[in-house]
Amino acid sequence: MARVVRGGLIQTTVTHGGTESPDKIKKAMIEKHMGLIEEAAAKGVQVLCLQELFYGPYFCAEQEARWYDITEQIPDGPTTQLMCETAKRLGMVIVVPIYEVDLPGIYYNTAAVIDADGTYLGKYRKNHIPHCAPGFWEKFYFRPGNMGYPVFETAVGKVGVYICYDRHFPEGARALALNGAEIVFNPSATVAGLSEYLWKLEQPAHAVANAYFVGAINRVGMEEPWKIGEFYGQSYFCDPRGQFIAEGSRDKDEVIVADLDMDQITEVRNVWQFFRDRRPDSYEALVRP
Repeated sequence: MARVVRGGLIQTTVTHGGTESPDKIKKAMIEKHMGLIEEAAAKGVQVLCLQELFYGPYFCAEQEARWYDITEQIPDGPTTQLMCETAKRLGMVIVVPIYEVDLPGIYYNTAAVIDADGTYLGKYRKNHIPHCAPGFWEKFYFRPGNMGYPVFETAVGKVGVYICYDRHFPEGARALALNGAEIVFNPSATVAGLSEYLWKLEQPAHAVANAYFVGAINRVGMEEPWKIGEFYGQSYFCDPRGQFIAEGSRDKDEVIVADLDMDQITEVRNVWQFFRDRRPDSYEALVRP
């Protein structure tokens, strides 16, 4: 009998401009997402991923210490605890991107992974941190991740996370596969321009090279006051053959849903024997500084 998992992705606009208080925006965005999570549950979603830094605007468009105020501890912070309660109530695995404080002044771009019974399973900290114009000043806010590429055993299967800029690095995508990932989620905040072409190229390529499902999430809309570009949505799922099986719009708040046939992973790997034919003995140069 086929093992089919219904996956979901949430893409949405921010509720307020970035000149509003960070706390006000955070509260409004959490409230907005709770409605969308309920919508996902009504559609039968079993595993759901939210967008990068879901409870705020993409504040990395500026370098302002006031955004440190919306950091939370994981798993003890209120948002993780709320999502644990929600996951248990809905019987849904949820991947929750949060701006994490580890120690005073030590902050990470992180995603908490919560099982369908409400159990906090662990977290992934974004490993690759950009710092470039225009408006992606992430090194001001985040330390590089220090937890490797964990994969989480959930009620629906083995879930891995890669966050936004990570997607440009195939090494971590392969590490997730070697750690057993069946579904890899990439919550992102990316704007029109060069990245829009890459958006539909790189992650299907990761899916093919590693024979797993990818769920790619991008927010939508133009965020005030920075206007660094249009967040163009088009969140999607692709299968282990790199084929798109569900895709969101460019400019609407929505829940993207797809049925993922997990047996397809084995089918594809039995045809394309990339894991059998790997030559790690010849890859030393890949890990040299």
